[in-house]
This record gives sequence, C-alpha cells and structure tokens, in this order.
Amino acid sequence: MKTLMPYLLLALLSTLVARGAESQPFGPEWIQLETASTGEWWDKEHTGRNAWLDMVKVPRDEVVAFALYTVDDATLKMTAQLYPLRPDEAREVALQFKRDGAWQTAVTAGVYELGWSAHFRLEDWDESQSVPYRVVHPNGASFEGTIRANPRDQDEIVVATLSCNSSHDRGDRDNIVRNILSQDPDLLFFAGDQSYDHREHTAAWLLWGRQFREVLRDRPTVTIPDDHDIGQPNLWGEGGIKAPLVVGNDGGYFFPAKYVNMVERCQTWHLPDAFDPTPIARGIGVYYTSYNVGGVDFAIIEDRKFKSGPNGKIPNMGPRPDHINDPKYDRNAVDLPELELLGDRQIAFLHQWSQDWSDAEMKVVLSQTNFAGAVHLHGFERDRLLADLDSNGWPQMGRNAALTEMRRGLAFHLAGDQHISVVTKHGIENWGDGPVSFVNPAIVNTIYGRWWWPEDEKAGPNPVEGSPLPWTGDYEDGFGNKISMLAYANPDTFISRQRERLPTDNYADGYGLVRFNKATRTATMECWPRFADATKGDSEQYPGWPLTFAMEDNDGRKAVRYLPTLTFAGVTDPVVQVIRESTGEILYTLRVDGRTYQPKVYAPGNYTIRVGTGRPDAKVYQGVAAVAADSQAQLLIQL
Repeated sequence: MKTLMPYLLLALLSTLVARGAESQPFGPEWIQLETASTGEWWDKEHTGRNAWLDMVKVPRDEVVAFALYTVDDATLKMTAQLYPLRPDEAREVALQFKRDGAWQTAVTAGVYELGWSAHFRLEDWDESQSVPYRVVHPNGASFEGTIRANPRDQDEIVVATLSCNSSHDRGDRDNIVRNILSQDPDLLFFAGDQSYDHREHTAAWLLWGRQFREVLRDRPTVTIPDDHDIGQPNLWGEGGIKAPLVVGNDGGYFFPAKYVNMVERCQTWHLPDAFDPTPIARGIGVYYTSYNVGGVDFAIIEDRKFKSGPNGKIPNMGPRPDHINDPKYDRNAVDLPELELLGDRQIAFLHQWSQDWSDAEMKVVLSQTNFAGAVHLHGFERDRLLADLDSNGWPQMGRNAALTEMRRGLAFHLAGDQHISVVTKHGIENWGDGPVSFVNPAIVNTIYGRWWWPEDEKAGPNPVEGSPLPWTGDYEDGFGNKISMLAYANPDTFISRQRERLPTDNYADGYGLVRFNKATRTATMECWPRFADATKGDSEQYPGWPLTFAMEDNDGRKAVRYLPTLTFAGVTDPVVQVIRESTGEILYTLRVDGRTYQPKVYAPGNYTIRVGTGRPDAKVYQGVAAVAADSQAQLLIQL
C-alpha cells in the first residue's frame, strides 16, 4: 500500500488540477466568465435574474442545439453547436448526409469544451444539389437540416438581415421566424449583438440558436459578433491590444484573448476562409472574407477590430467619452490621419474584392454598423446626440476610404447595431455620390432606443418624393459626413418600457429583407415590424419601405464626359474596369449587362479600359479619350 500511495496522491492531485482548470478556463482572475457552461455546470443553480442560465441543462438526447453552414467555392464549412456535455459524454459528433434514402457518415469532429462547438470542413462539394444533413452525437442527440443548392439559376437572391437580440426579452422570436420562413430567403445575415450577456456568451448563444433554429437549419447563415458579443458595451479593437477597462473609450479588448477567440470561433468559423488569416495582437483571430451566393458576392468585414480608440488621441468633449454634444467642437480635431477605421488590411481586401467579379453579378458589403451617425436622439427621447464615436461615421478619413472602395465595386451595404432602421445614401465628396446602406432594425428594441429627429423638424434638401416620412433629404451628421436620409423607422416616443408590451406597441423592432435582382441589377429593401404579418403584403412594412435601387446608384458621381461606347464580340456581360490615367485611380469595376456599355467618367482626359470575363485582365486599352455625351465614338472589343 505504501508503494501505491504516492501514485494515488498524484492521481488525486491531477484530478483536482483538471477540475480547477475546467472551472477556471480563463485563469483565476476571470472566474466570472462562462460560469453556466464550464466547471461542474450541472450542479449549479441559478436564481432571480440569472435563472435563465439553467436553460443549458437539457435532456441528454437534445445536446445538439443547432448548426450553421456556408458553401463557397465548392467548400462546405459547418459549425455544430452543442449544449454543455457531462464528463462521461463523448466529445465527438458526426456529420451525416442522406443519400439514396439512408444516412451516411461523412466526417466526425471533436468538440471544443470551451464554447461547446464542433467544426466540419468538406471540399469538392457539389453545389448543384440540395442534400439533407444531420449532426449526430453518440448518445442519440441530433440536429437535422438541408444544405441548399447554390441558387445560381435564380434571378433573385433574397437576404434576411437582423441584429440586436435584446436580453431584456428572452422569449421566443416566433413571429419573425414565421415571417422569414414564409419569405424563404436564400441567406440569413445576423449583423451582431446576438448576445448581450457579456460574461455568458455560450448560454446566450444557445438561447439565440434556440430562438432561430427553425430558419437556421435549412439555409446558409452569416453571423458576425459585435461589441456586446465579446463582452463590451463599445469596442474600439485597435488591433487586439489589451483594454484597461470594460467600459471606457480606450482601444482594445478587455476580456482575455481566449474568450474573444471562443466567441469568434462559435460565430464565424463556418464562414469562408479569411482573406488574410494572420492574427492580430495577443493571438486574436480575424475572419473578414468574401462569400458568393447565387452570383451575389458579399464582402464580410470587421468594423471594430482595427478601429482606433479615442482616449488620448482626440479631445474629450463629453458628456460620455464616446459622445460629442458641443455644436461648436472642431471636427478636424477628431479626424486625424493616424486614426484607423477598417485598417489597412481590410481596405486592401476591399480594393481587391471590388475588382474580382468571378461568378458575380452584384456586390454587397456586410458589416456591423453604418458609415454615418444617422441618429439624433438616443436612450430616451429627451437625450439629443450630436456625434457618436462608436459609429462608422468616425474617423471621417477612414469612413471615406471605406466608402470609396465600396463605390469602386458599386456595392450595396447592409448592417445593424443602431437599434433604428435607416436607409441612407452616403456622400463622400458630395451628397449622393456614394453607396446605399440599409441598417436593419433591432430584433427586439427594449434596451436602447434611438430616433432620427432633426432638431428643426424639417426635411433636408432633395427629400424623397412621395415619402410618408417628414424628415428625408440631404443632411450632415455630427461629424460633417454628408448623408441623404431615404427612410427611417422611429419607435413611438410615448411608449413606456416599464409595462408589459403589447403587440400593437411600436418599438421599431423587427428585421430587414433585401431582394437582389440579378436580371435588373437592382436591390429592393424591405423593413418588417416584429409583429407584422408578411403574408399580408407591403402594407405591413414600416412607412417609407420598400425602396428599390439600381446597382449603379452606388456610384452617384455625376458624369461630365463619357468614353466611347464599348461593343463586345464573343461575350455577353463582361467585366469592365475604368482607370483615370492622370492619377492611376480605379474609378470603378463592374459586370455590365449585355453586349454594349458606355462608361461614364468624371473629368476630361485619357483613360485605360480593362476588360475580362471574371477579372478585368483579358484586354487592356490605354489612352482612350473622354468624349461628349452625344459622341458616336465606338470601341469594338473582341474577347
């Protein structure tokens, strides 16, 4: 017995150390993180406002919660999300497909105990077929759905766009789910703040999945985390440095990199591979990438990850570190060339993406928030806000650089975050010369209301003709950015959030739907209240919607000259790029519609025209002179 005693003590010590590691996976200074899904979670009891955390304790034949997938460039990527597993349960799941009436296992994957996710990757996937799938745990739990065929043959690609899933309402989202199922979008886009529970992401993520699993199971989904998902009320990521405070205006991430990477692994692993996967500071990963669905090419970017924190870089003008309310402040003092928004890496990505039209007919940028401060009142209707540093309206140089790259590819923009749905047309040099943005409403708007409400209660110049909304037209936001307000959905100001909500109460929450028509090269934007009935038609939408825009509306610069009419031989719908030779600037790259196209230009001079079928790299024509609008000059292009 004496000889066995040291080994028994060593085994006991190893067990205790292992249990300690499980209960403190982020280290002893972070024991408040992920308490509901780590350690001996099955013995923990939650009461009061935390009672909802017990939802992670499900019957053992239900431990596979949901799955997320994308298929891009013949590669299937899927994340299977599990509820926490007990120590005696297998840490492995299988991905099966039904072929010839029988389920066949294609691949197995281990389960990460931190975040309880498993991940599958299959290459050489046949995108032409819809295939039933299921994720199976050895104890019999499973989750079933369908990997949809790529809708390349459809003229219309439909995207449902959502964000801001309030933790003040943990009930179902059944009405939104019923509407979305009836509208049958080809892609789901969740723009951020799927979780507002800063220290319990796994539990909140599981609740989000439970709320939306019926629409997730049968269609590709893009989910990107925003500030609340990674545990901060605001995030200026500043390349991943350590933030000293969770609340403040310092740059960086407050919680450990291990926690941030867990959140991003659960929410973004299933996206197509990152354009440049090089981690940022402290080993925090990146996920910005592109994703083609049925000929609509989506750039997925990270608004916050590289953005500069304002503390110590610009004057503090209050009342909050991230808010400016002094109308006399110097706008130039907050717009400094060393400040970052998307960062050089993502600007380079957008620059390349805007030129690559392989298998693409339209382009769209997906991100967390709008490139403007399109809000006047916040929190409560009495609180007026001039400029919000948390928006993509700041820093202005970074904002204009991002919009310029989007304009080069005539890209629409979809985002969330603002808790108020708006459609804005951005101005870079002049009003209306930039892309169109659609910010979806909050899924449930019970945390932080916002309103578009000009102080003089007047429409701006060039209001939307026939709009039922009184305050459309051209405005400047608090940073001096030029924006044209085309539609907005304000909550009713008199509603009290202290009483039980009625379905008739207007909290201006819900979701957006965008129909990208490849045949007409247009996008129709719809905005649906949470308790609307989508089967009743457009009358159920928020006033001011739907709105339809042409792809070329994303470059609103006024033509002062044209290039000769291009006539294409041997090809239809080629890709055309126009470069101004005096500056070397790429003005735009687009896939044209048909066999003829007359490029517009914005100054006299000579231009280079590049033409191809996917990229503009097959033919190059230099020294092409700009001509008047009524010129009969033509250029025959043989591909």
